[in-house]
Amino acid sequence: MAVNIPGVIAVAVFYVIILATGIWASRRSRQEEKRTTGTGTEVTLIAGRKINIIVGIFTMTATWVGGAYIMVTSTATYDPTKGLIWATMPLDFIINFLLAGFFFAKPLREKEYVTMMDPFQLKYGDTVSCALLIPILISDIFVVASTLASLGGTLSVILDISSFYSICTSAAVGIIYTLLGGMFSVAYTDIIQLLFIAVSMWLCVPFMMLNPASTDITLTAFNGTFQAPWVGMLEPGDVGLWIDEFLVLSLGGLAYQSLHQRILSASSVRDAQVMCFSAAGFSSIMGIPSILAGAVAASTNWNMTSYGSPSPYERGEAGKILPIALQHLVPNYISILGTGAVAAAVMSSMDSALLASASLFSKNIYKALIRKQASDRELQWVIKGSVTVVGLAGMGLSFLEDSFLPLFVFSTDVLYTVVLPQLVCVLHLPVTNVYGAVGGYVSGVALRLLSGEPLLHLPPVIHFPGCRLVDGVYVQHFPHRSLAMLLSLCSTALISYATAELLHRGVLPRSWDLRPAGTDAPRVGCANVTGNADNEQPAASDQLLDTSC
Repeated sequence: MAVNIPGVIAVAVFYVIILATGIWASRRSRQEEKRTTGTGTEVTLIAGRKINIIVGIFTMTATWVGGAYIMVTSTATYDPTKGLIWATMPLDFIINFLLAGFFFAKPLREKEYVTMMDPFQLKYGDTVSCALLIPILISDIFVVASTLASLGGTLSVILDISSFYSICTSAAVGIIYTLLGGMFSVAYTDIIQLLFIAVSMWLCVPFMMLNPASTDITLTAFNGTFQAPWVGMLEPGDVGLWIDEFLVLSLGGLAYQSLHQRILSASSVRDAQVMCFSAAGFSSIMGIPSILAGAVAASTNWNMTSYGSPSPYERGEAGKILPIALQHLVPNYISILGTGAVAAAVMSSMDSALLASASLFSKNIYKALIRKQASDRELQWVIKGSVTVVGLAGMGLSFLEDSFLPLFVFSTDVLYTVVLPQLVCVLHLPVTNVYGAVGGYVSGVALRLLSGEPLLHLPPVIHFPGCRLVDGVYVQHFPHRSLAMLLSLCSTALISYATAELLHRGVLPRSWDLRPAGTDAPRVGCANVTGNADNEQPAASDQLLDTSC
């Protein structure tokens, strides 16, 4: 098949529009920087807390509606070994955003933090907080890699161009407009991207459903016509794995800096909560076209299409079912719009991860540990360098792993098992201290590594019930990631309580109290202990820069 020239031109036009929007938003960023009483760094990272509620809803929704989201959802629905019952992302993200609005928006936005790691540095000091930052930065790199891999697979199918060129071009465009305008560029380009995803995907689905080769999806939902019913079935031996993946995707995103970056950029706590609640509904709606695309693909006689036999699943191409359906079930001029939708989804997730990682490195590592006296201008250059490095690292990783699904799940896995329990404790458990944080961190990471990880070619040391060999690789069917998360959470709480009690009773010398200078977190047994973990702590923007271990 020859290169699809009209498709290439259409994607190029889309990239120009996105880049132009990013450049326009960068001018807004510079104007805001002149007017604001805060630093230029705060304008770059959280838009000077001036993101209005409409723009906020768009950019909050785009945080999760990425290339991996629409590709994974359609793949799971189509895959005859899984089906709709495994395509849980639309439900996962409803839970994710609702929990963020109810339990995380207020304590973070009310204290006017700049990143989600600020409360860690206030309570634990710089060194421990930086150790907690490592898995977050790793996760961001995997997010970039998974989104670029999904785009490369799509464009190689529809436009018949090498995934190398599409990945490099997309990475370059995303890096450039993120460098130019920071949070303002990311937020305003998210509006264009999200609208394009919605219009394009909803326009493509009817053409798929009306294709002569496709059977009515209501007839194939519970009846095997060309393959197993697309609704799917959950085997008893897979229940543990299903629960684990559901919890990872539902709760792992609560430890995602990109999510909290939007919360912190809101004008008020109320706006931040409204953004979360609105995104819960819109993100689930955006998943419906992908579900329908997967269902239509499962109801198609591929021998009647230009794709031919055997089916995509039999050829091992189930992971590319969305671009395959766009290529062979809809007219060419419509499939080009579908390609643009995937490109838009990739951009909306990639730029969020780039800015999130740059925020954490510049604010919580470079400024806190490397150069405490760094100027605002110097930090701006550090942000630019961080965006570039993470973008290039994610791009390189996307070439090493063809499948985007393992990359996406692993990125959320890291946040879920290691970072989430620490974030819950630092925000909602007043007794949490350095000893508990270190103990919980080590125990959670240790159990997770001992459970094995196929993506890292790490065999399991502990074989939980249900662990079995699948295609030469051991797969845990026990909810081992959730167990690691709970172990980390409980260890953090119990060790913190025990050490705080020992310090309070004088069993341990006061020199062992590792709280950073200037903090006054309540101890166990003191009368001023309340339900707010940070009720005695000042705002991060005032004190974080002088915190020392």
